[in-house]
Amino acid sequence: MSSDRLFIPSRETDLGDLSVRRVLPYAARRMVGPFIFFDHMGPAEFHDGQAMDVRPHPHINLATVTYLFEGSIQHRDSLGSDQIIEPGAINWMTAGKGIVHSERTPANERQHDTHLHGIQLWVAMPEELEECEPSFIHYPKTDLPEFETNGVRMKLLLGTALGKKSPVLVHSDMFYLEVPIMKGQSFPFPVEAREAAVYTVAGKVQVDDLEVPQYSMLTSVDLKDFTVTALEDSHIMILGGKHLGPRHIFWNFVSSSKERIEEAKLAWANGPQNGNPRFTPIVGDDHEFIPLPNPIQK
Repeated sequence: MSSDRLFIPSRETDLGDLSVRRVLPYAARRMVGPFIFFDHMGPAEFHDGQAMDVRPHPHINLATVTYLFEGSIQHRDSLGSDQIIEPGAINWMTAGKGIVHSERTPANERQHDTHLHGIQLWVAMPEELEECEPSFIHYPKTDLPEFETNGVRMKLLLGTALGKKSPVLVHSDMFYLEVPIMKGQSFPFPVEAREAAVYTVAGKVQVDDLEVPQYSMLTSVDLKDFTVTALEDSHIMILGGKHLGPRHIFWNFVSSSKERIEEAKLAWANGPQNGNPRFTPIVGDDHEFIPLPNPIQK
């Protein structure tokens, strides 16, 4: 990461019982490869009936990726999916032409103190796939390859990197890795002519000659290989890939087409409904929804 590097501090947002640190999109760097959204959730503690309750809401023309370090989330969507998301697993939801989903603390976790810690990403879709049929696929943690580089243990969550390939079905060239690294350890990372970013979940690392402290990201579009060194015991995520071109964002909608986002706004104006061409209700979670913000944008 010798040139064209940008340091991005996370911006903390209080969502009631859950604190979220937003990193992407950022004013000076909207995307890294196909990744257009990066939220670090928690670490949070829930007590005395507290819980995460993200009501049904819509997406179009993107894929969401939820990965937990601790805790659990019940994912439901308008396809009929009902999946408990647990630490170490990858949950890939392709919104395509339109999907509705909710994310809540599971019922059996609400009776006692719980913790939640993880990251949610949005991935832009290639233009020719933006309006594909929606889908949801859960990949258990045992499916994801773990390996060592220079004695550093890491897990490949998405795409290809370091000669390994994740089994997760993705739609463009990308990489996403989880790396716990001990103080003094170091490893080279071959970018392979792709954009890249390093985010520090905990601890402090050095990427080439720049420090990346906790809750911050260093991004680069110079397509150069780099070396990571741990300045203390740390936990980092590495992500990036081929850039897909600019995307427009309004709220939960991402698309290469402004007109399509306007269509999605109209389709969500009264929430999910049977017969809606984009957004139908979630069976078992259809008593409320998040209304369209106006003019608030993410």
